[in-house]
Amino acid sequence: MANYFSLILTVVTIVSGLLWLYDAKFLKPKRQAIVAEVEKKTTSPLTEEQVEQLAPQPKLMELGQSIFPVIALVLIVRTILYEPFQIPSGSMMPTLLRGDFILVQKFDYGIKEPLFQKTIIETTEPKRGDIAVFKYPVEPNIDYIKRIVGLPGDRIVYRNKTLYIQPACEEGRRDCPEMEVVKTQLKDDGAYFSGSSPLKTYEETLGDVKHDILVDPRVASRRDFFYDQPGTQRDEWVVPEGQYFAMGDNRDNSRDSRYWGFVDEEQLVGKAVFIWMSFEMDRGQDSWLPSWVPTGIRFERLGSIE
Repeated sequence: MANYFSLILTVVTIVSGLLWLYDAKFLKPKRQAIVAEVEKKTTSPLTEEQVEQLAPQPKLMELGQSIFPVIALVLIVRTILYEPFQIPSGSMMPTLLRGDFILVQKFDYGIKEPLFQKTIIETTEPKRGDIAVFKYPVEPNIDYIKRIVGLPGDRIVYRNKTLYIQPACEEGRRDCPEMEVVKTQLKDDGAYFSGSSPLKTYEETLGDVKHDILVDPRVASRRDFFYDQPGTQRDEWVVPEGQYFAMGDNRDNSRDSRYWGFVDEEQLVGKAVFIWMSFEMDRGQDSWLPSWVPTGIRFERLGSIE
């Protein structure tokens, strides 16, 4: 859907710009010549109403001139600066909730052209712990949001619901970092639920980033469904160059790199930085409202993400 919107926005911008340019270069001088010729025969300048009646601007050209600056500004902002996204699921709980509307900073991971999302200007690279929006590698027309866990060259292990990371090591280096467990500390038990089952909340330290994750004690290991990278064990992955390993904060309710592999740098859209609106979507089982209708606004969630 996002690609279709970008295509429509780009086409409308180009068409309206061409209409405005054609009118300014060719039609407007003709209208001005007609008005000047009439004013030579009069003793006073024509009013705006008289000019409009004498040499009216075609409606299509008027439309192009009026919408081009607005639509061009929207295209620039959306392509280079910020783009709004809605959180559709609970895979990033408790950091992001279903019903959150976020702003994604587009220029963080390179400036891309609007149609094919190819990088035209390199900027910065994702950092461990970033919350990134990217094109779902399995279906690139779908946007996903997850946390960047593994950087190029890292060795990632997720075993018995415990995350281990061995940072990348330069070729020929002897004092390479050892595999280390990512530190977690139990914070709460029962603040969040999956159905009627309470989830455990842990504070995780991922590099320099501290954030909360959720673990469902009912869910067994899904190791048999993990992405099988040739040359590694089923619950172990080595991140290729130019790619990243992403995971949801709701660890037992997130379809992420553990199941489908890696995110290519060209698939990155931007970094999630701000919650600008948050709708309460929870409702009782006896509610007559459709599931997509919000039941309130969570003002306390508005602001910077982490």
